[in-house]
Order: sequence, then C-alpha cells, then structure tokens
Amino acid sequence: MSDKISRRIVNAVVCLLALAAGCGQTATLALRFNPQDLTTYKITTEAEDSIKYEGSLLKNAALEDKCNHNRLEMTFSQQVQSTDDKDNALVNITIEGLKCLIIYQNNSVLDFDSSRENDSNNPLKRLVGQNYTIQIAPTGKVVKVIDTNEARIRLRPSSLPSSQRALMLFSDDAIKKRHTVQALPANDRNKLHIGSNWSNINTFSFRQMGSKSYQRIYTLKKIKNINNRQLAIIEMNAIPTSGTVQELQEEQPMGLFSNMFDNIETYTGQLRFDLTAGRIEKYLEELQTEWIIADPKPKDDEEVGLIRMRAVRSHSLEKVNR
Repeated sequence: MSDKISRRIVNAVVCLLALAAGCGQTATLALRFNPQDLTTYKITTEAEDSIKYEGSLLKNAALEDKCNHNRLEMTFSQQVQSTDDKDNALVNITIEGLKCLIIYQNNSVLDFDSSRENDSNNPLKRLVGQNYTIQIAPTGKVVKVIDTNEARIRLRPSSLPSSQRALMLFSDDAIKKRHTVQALPANDRNKLHIGSNWSNINTFSFRQMGSKSYQRIYTLKKIKNINNRQLAIIEMNAIPTSGTVQELQEEQPMGLFSNMFDNIETYTGQLRFDLTAGRIEKYLEELQTEWIIADPKPKDDEEVGLIRMRAVRSHSLEKVNR
C-alpha cells in the first residue's frame, strides 16, 4: 500500500473519530438581543450558615444549634428596547413576582410571598409591577443601571425588615449582581468546540470562617438538537484558589481560625444555553462547604464531641415558559 493511500486512510479514520466524538460541532456562547424580544425568567439566590453540636457537646446547655437562612426568589420579564454598535442591549425589567425569606439564629425575621393575599400590605408588595432599565453586554455583564428613581421613590424608608430589604433590592450593586450572568466566556473566547473550557474566579465570605476564592472552570460538554433548536450543555466544576492579593489580605485574619477545622466542600453548576435564540435556558450553581472540629481529648467513657459548621450558597436562573 502506497504512503499516499495510507495517509488518506489515516486522515479518514481521524475525521470519523472526530465526528463520532462531536468535535466538529462549534458554538458561539454570547447573548443575542433583538428589539422588542420579551423573555420571562425566575432567579433564585440562597445563602445558609449553620452550626451543629454533636456527641459529648450535647450535654452543654449553653451550646445551641443555630441557623441563618436568606432566600430570594424573583420572577421578572425583560424586554429589549434597543442595541448599540457593540451589541449591548438596553433591557427593561419588570418585576412580576417576589418571595423573600430571612431566618436569623433560628427565628423568622421576614417571610414574604407576593402571591399570598395576607401579604398584600407588606412594603415588598410595592415592588411587584415596578420597572427599571439595565444595559447588558453579550457576555452577560450588566454594564449600567438606568431608571430606578421612580421605584426608589415609591419605597418609603422604614425600620421594618421588609422595607429595608426592598430598598436593598433596588440598589445598583444588587441589580448588577442579580442580572449579571457570570457563566459566559469573554467576547474573544466565545467561539468554542465541544471540550473547550474557560474560567473565572468567584469569592465568598463565610463570616467567622473568613473568605475563600474558587476558580470556576466551565466546559462545553455537548450540543443537542431539541425541537429544531440547538442547545449547548455546559458543566462547571470549581477548585479553591488563592485569588487576588487583595482577597488574600482581606481573608488572612479569619483564615487562621478556619485552619482549626477539617473542610469538605463541593462547588458545581450547569448551564443550558439556547444557541438558536442566543439566550439562557437555565443556569444553576451551588456551593456546599462544611467545617468539622473534634474534641482532641475526649474522656474514655464519652462520645467524641463534634462541631459542624455548614455553609450553602446557590444561584439559579431559569427561563419561564409561557
């Protein structure tokens, strides 16, 4: 067999293997905006911190299991008003539904659901139907927050937890954080093959356990054809990282305390991206971390005393079909 024919056979086999593996498929992971497009999403954020005592520590009446829990669920519609020469879009946001739960040291501080008739007089109810405008880049970053004054005027300052929470939800920082999509790659890296990956860093604060940074690594796993649409499936796995110099300096004082504990953690996520429409179908990420410390010198006749400190941070964004 000649070398020329052999090379053709090898090349053909390589191509067949590539196709079988899906390597020939590519995707552009960037938001696309068309004027007047209207989409409804539900965003849910959750943060929980708890401490639990086990074994011989249960005999100590001064020690009590405690939990702090903060959960926000917001349903909103977004309508594209216009786009500029950088494909950034002006998007009008309308709040359609809201749920808010705050538990501090086992006690309920706030429990609001805009769909409950009993909550119709709660200050948070004033948020439903309110509008504001943001500018979003194809990377998912909120570039600018616009037109929030009217909504803020309607939210009269008060010492009530619900009023304070309502004002917090309309701060520029809260709006940017709520609507920014961190899972998409940069503009110069958004044309990807199956198996391609990109990354960014996210930092969490764990109160007395200090702050910790993670490198989130996103991988394009597959492209599926569903109902004449192409859907990209991206998986995220994260690993602890040292972060920036500033972050390290900020976490050092409390980081020393966290070294007393054994630490178990998982931080994963998944993004389902509609390539045909250029929009997010669903995104979820969740961090679960636990610190455990045991009594170094338990008595012979006692069960080992354990302290478990647990933290959960989750964020999800899901398109609502209507």
